[in-house]
Amino acid sequence: MTAPLRDPANRVSRRAITLWLLQALFGFLFLVGASALIASVFSGTDWGWVPRWAADNAWWLPVVVGVLTLPFLISEPLWRYAVHRWELSGDVVYARSGWVSREWVFVPVSRIQTVDKQQGWFERLLGLATLEIRTASYAGSSSIQGLDVQVASRLAEDLANRAHELRDDAT
Repeated sequence: MTAPLRDPANRVSRRAITLWLLQALFGFLFLVGASALIASVFSGTDWGWVPRWAADNAWWLPVVVGVLTLPFLISEPLWRYAVHRWELSGDVVYARSGWVSREWVFVPVSRIQTVDKQQGWFERLLGLATLEIRTASYAGSSSIQGLDVQVASRLAEDLANRAHELRDDAT
């Protein structure tokens, strides 16, 4: 019988909640804005293919979209913060991410080819960074979002040094 996966030891920064809230807010505003634009096009039209009741009540579309997506706007950042974790343990980077579906990633340090620290403008504003870990694996790269910028810098440097040491030992 196999033991269940344990949680990685480290949480991402609490400021990641704000980052994910801002990202979700932009998506929310886009959806409500697009539905308002669609409603304004169909409101009061007398096109034969648009039912009369739909044209007369088109203003309900952005209201319904807003009401249906608002719970996700609020719950997604909190849920993601509860799930996202990371750990550097010996010669393995272990990360868990996701909010609807979860992903557990184990990256052997000896397989790391590059470690990149990235910052979008929301991340820069909040003092956060994303660590991108690339390997030669068919799975591609792994990332850890929502790290404090100093933690991300230190982790990137530590991973690069460990990967270099392990490659030197293997030759």
